[in-house]
Order: sequence, then structure tokens, then C-alpha cells
Amino acid sequence: MKHQLPHIEFKSGEDSNFGFEIVPIEKIITNKHKFDHDPEQPHQLKFYNLIFFTEGTGRHFVDFEWYTVNKNSLLYLTKEQVNAFEFKSTLKGYCLVFSERFFVNSFAHLPNDFVFRLFNPQLFSPLIQIPEDSEFKTYFKLLQQEYNRKQIFNHKAIVESLFIILLSKAEQLKQHQTKHIKESSQLRLFQRFTRKLDDQFTFQRSAEYYAQELAVSYKHLNYVCKALINKTAKQVINDFIILQAKRNLINSNLKSSELAYKLGFEAPTNFTKYFKKYTGLTPNSFKKSIKK
Repeated sequence: MKHQLPHIEFKSGEDSNFGFEIVPIEKIITNKHKFDHDPEQPHQLKFYNLIFFTEGTGRHFVDFEWYTVNKNSLLYLTKEQVNAFEFKSTLKGYCLVFSERFFVNSFAHLPNDFVFRLFNPQLFSPLIQIPEDSEFKTYFKLLQQEYNRKQIFNHKAIVESLFIILLSKAEQLKQHQTKHIKESSQLRLFQRFTRKLDDQFTFQRSAEYYAQELAVSYKHLNYVCKALINKTAKQVINDFIILQAKRNLINSNLKSSELAYKLGFEAPTNFTKYFKKYTGLTPNSFKKSIKK
């Protein structure tokens, strides 16, 4: 592993690109030695990535868990997630990579709760399986065709529209493969909760505090978290902090004692006890396990 976790920005290889690109996995495998990072080692995304596996079997590393992927597996990767490929000669597919600007522009006219659900690892597994006879595959081929026709009239709008349709078809499949969240008021509260947590976790880890900030009772916040993801509000907070700690720990330039203060712990020993309580490992043991 390199001394610093690579943070991969969106860089297009296409002159006419507008924040969206379709990249074959075979192309990544062929050119992996030309990158300034190893795609088979953990790296942190600064863009969004939707990977559609069309042939073979393998694994993909997402936020410290390995997911088995097969033909017709669809993998959602959101900005800031840590991921890594495991390349095999039989594994084929495509990465649909897009910038945050493309994401915002494409979904500007869609319901906010729909957009929030799309790339939210707290609400869903990042992996779904596309049925062989699904319309998703039809629209994916159409998106490929239109994306490759660079000089057509209104090219950007056509690609954006087909991409929205593609994700909408995937959302339809999620309703049958995962617990579908329909209660929008609960979803909005959970969204506000996670946003506040992202802003304030370094100085506040109390579920009661966030309930007060959201102007709801602690009991109601717990109820919503349990209803949506079967976790208490405190578990949501702990999971979020542990994930931030793991993402920082695999940057080998950062000592666990430095990370303790960065995450808002009063002393390194407090952080070590907290981390071990929820992972079973000390911070240093976790770093060594990832390097292996």
C-alpha cells in the first residue's frame, strides 16, 4: 500500500466529456499500470460510480467489506467511499462514472427523497442483481449506443435522460430485492439526521443531542432509525464514526493518536477503547489487517 490513501478525482479521457463516462472494466485492467494508483488497492472516490458486471464472477471491496459479484450484478459506489477491484480474467463489465455536478444536474427535477435513496449505503446494500430479462439491460445498451455517438444533436441531454431512466429501472428492482422505503417524512428526518451527524460528529456523539437539534424526541428519532435500517440512533452514530476512523486509518501517514484528536476524542486511549469495542481490533491491528 502507498503511504497515503489515493483520493481519485473524476478525470475524463474524452474531450467532449461533460462529467459522465462509460469505462469498460477490461480497459481498467489493461491500463492499470499506467494509473498513479493501483485499482486493486483501497482508494477513495471523489466521484460516483455505478458498475455493471456483464460476465464472470469476482469480488469488489466497498468500505471494508468484500462483495461477491456475478454476471448482471450492479454495484453502487458513492462519493467518499473506499473501494478496490479484484481483477480476474473472466470478469467483464462497465463503470459508469460521473461527477457530482452531473449527479446534481441530472436529478434536479426528481423528488429529493428519491435522490437521497439512490446512493446511500446506510439505507441499502450497494449490490443488487439484475434479472436476465430485465428492461435495465435494454436501456443500458441504448445508453451505451447514444453515449458513443458523440456528434449527435443534443447529445448531453439524451445521455442524461437515458441515465435517469436506467437508474429508475434499477430502483424498481430494488423494491423487490430490498426493503423498499416509502414513508417520505421518515426519510426526510433520517436525511437531516445524517447531515447533522456528518457536520458535527467530531464534537458530539450523543443521540439525545441530535434529537434536540432536529426538534424531535429521542424516542421518535430512535423509532425512525429502527423503521428504516433496523438500528438505533446511537448505532447509526457509532457506525458512522467507526467508518470515518477506518477510512482515515488506512492512510498510513496518520497515526492513531493523531486521528483520535481529529475525530474529537479527548485522549488516544479513549479512541482505542471505542474502536476496539465496536470492531474487536485496536486501530493499529486494523491497519495491519487491511495491509494484508
